[in-house]
Amino acid sequence: MIRDQQPEDDATVRQLVEDAFRGRPYSDGTEAPIVEALRAAGALTVALVAEEDGQIVGQVAFSPVTIDGAAGAWYGLGPVAIRPDRQGQGVGQALIREGLDRIRALGAAGCVLAGAPGYYGRFGFAADPRLRSPGIPPQYFLVLPFGTEVPEGAVTFHEAFGVES
Repeated sequence: MIRDQQPEDDATVRQLVEDAFRGRPYSDGTEAPIVEALRAAGALTVALVAEEDGQIVGQVAFSPVTIDGAAGAWYGLGPVAIRPDRQGQGVGQALIREGLDRIRALGAAGCVLAGAPGYYGRFGFAADPRLRSPGIPPQYFLVLPFGTEVPEGAVTFHEAFGVES
């Protein structure tokens, strides 16, 4: 079951995110504090959890981004975290698909993320030279437009992505 994350889920989600990213070579340990900072700032446009047998087994977050400093209808996906014993079983895919549907329904023009092209390509994400994000190698900065237009410029994620672990 996928549902909106509720305030009473916060401690469970923090532990889930910490567990999901612990020991990963691409993790700097800031993923759980990012989710908390996004929530505290009111910047979680969509925050979903996957629940199975009353237990939260996954989480995904979407927050607004700016392009060349201007707010618009583009969102960033992440962090997404799946309980280690449930990874590779489709939980993440279900959360991402539902989250993308939700931001589309809100009138989003597109979504961006930093991630593995091989994984996120299944959702339609691809590198696009028109959009870039400082500090993220271009092949890992992925774009999913919901229409035919892709703006050009530098994408900035919410300031919560700058938190320390």
